[in-house]
Amino acid sequence: MFTSLSDRLTATFKNLRGKGRLSESDVNKTVRDIRMALIDADVALPVVKEFTSAVRERATGAEVSGALNPAQQVIKIVNEELVTILGGNTRTIQFAKRPPTVIMLAGLQGSGKTTFAGKLGAWLKQQGHTPILVAADLQRPNAVTQLEVTGQRAGVPVFAPERGNTGGHDAVLESGEGTQSFGDPVSVSRAGIAHAHSQLHDVVIVDTAGRLAVDAELMQQAADIRAAVNPDEVLFVIDAMIGQAAVETARAFAEGVDFTGVVLSKLDGDARGGAALSVAGTTGRPIMFASTGEQTKDIEVFHPDRMASRILDMGDVLTLIEQAERAFQQGEAEEMQRKFLAEEDFTFDDFLQQMSALKRMGSLKSMLKMMPGMGQMSAQLDNLDEREFDRVEAMVRSMTPFERTHPKQINGSRRSRIAKGSGATVSEVNQLLERFGEAQKMMKQLARGGGMPGMPGMPGMGGGGRKKQVKQPKKKGKSGNPAKRAQQEREAAERAAGRGPAGPAGAAFGAGAPEAPADLDPSQLPKGFEKFLGQ
Repeated sequence: MFTSLSDRLTATFKNLRGKGRLSESDVNKTVRDIRMALIDADVALPVVKEFTSAVRERATGAEVSGALNPAQQVIKIVNEELVTILGGNTRTIQFAKRPPTVIMLAGLQGSGKTTFAGKLGAWLKQQGHTPILVAADLQRPNAVTQLEVTGQRAGVPVFAPERGNTGGHDAVLESGEGTQSFGDPVSVSRAGIAHAHSQLHDVVIVDTAGRLAVDAELMQQAADIRAAVNPDEVLFVIDAMIGQAAVETARAFAEGVDFTGVVLSKLDGDARGGAALSVAGTTGRPIMFASTGEQTKDIEVFHPDRMASRILDMGDVLTLIEQAERAFQQGEAEEMQRKFLAEEDFTFDDFLQQMSALKRMGSLKSMLKMMPGMGQMSAQLDNLDEREFDRVEAMVRSMTPFERTHPKQINGSRRSRIAKGSGATVSEVNQLLERFGEAQKMMKQLARGGGMPGMPGMPGMGGGGRKKQVKQPKKKGKSGNPAKRAQQEREAAERAAGRGPAGPAGAAFGAGAPEAPADLDPSQLPKGFEKFLGQ
């Protein structure tokens, strides 16, 4: 979503690096580049003006001029101002003191309210709550059926006493007798709250109807539902891809319904993302959730500081860690740690467990994009074919249990059978086994504290690189000159008797230093050598 904005800002800051001092013209050029980047990202003009003026004021003050690294200080200022316009602090759902907590969803048709209702229900269920979905959208064709399917996927019950519009007609049918609707969403909402009380559900999520555009009838219906159920939270779901229209729509709903939080849907799209930076700044309402896909697990709590880090290509390691903690089961992690410390072989069964956990975390591309600096590799990430992991998994599952735990025993005939069973070639199986063998060696080397292959070991840890070879002194050969050879033999005999110039070892740092021979005259030594003889 923010790829274009992130690339522009990264290129702007790259021009600042290496400068020990920033002039006023440097600051003006940087602010101008930031302004153009925000406008290209379709951010609302009032938000752009407020943002750039705050950056300019702080960048021209003592905060930057007195910094040791002015360029990094400017990046820090931009990051803090991004956090501010994105809402500042993280805002979570405020639950009622006496359940059930009522959450009402509002927004235009097609913004993703029904899909988000299922995602929110699944997320609350993971948190230990017992949510229920109420189908109060009776006008959009088959909206009730869609909510039931979404609730079934999320494992959350759905309260739907009315079937709503099942014929694919417009929201309201005109007949000779007047206007006829498909049911009363206000009474359905009230009945849903009563049903939640009786069934001991602690959270009620009310899915309301939307329109293709803001109109008086839509606002009146939403206001009536709000007055009837008195919700604890009213979440305004907005499509992050609609650009400048997001500001007008958000303002209209803020005046007509008075929502308490914003949900950005379709953040996995390729739009420029200006809506995300505009809604919180223009309405003053915090962004609470981000919807990033079609599956029920594709929901994130919106953290302004983490989103600002993503935009500035600083990564989002905290979110990545949280996803890993949810995906990796405690028992699997402890068993993997035990095998790692015991230096046991990493098997293909372990590999399948890791693959399964990665799939539970979500898209590999989205996870890689959370790593710092990966924005510079966006083109390579876009070309990443995640189906390659499915092909690798097919090859592993074509192995027998014995072969998974004894990969070195996989001979030519076994490789041919694995290739046929997985629809791969023998060369692909060979490459997999070769890479897997390298991975096993790397795991053992890491367990021994050796570091990564080709890298020096960490201080205080064994291994790491090649051991330092101690050079042995070269032995001098015997001279061919009889006189010189006799002198060499005489010196060797003197060294053996302890009288030669090369005395016994162990005299380093004054420890075990030999005493001066009795027949040695210190006056014959160079000036200053007396201290080495203890005189």
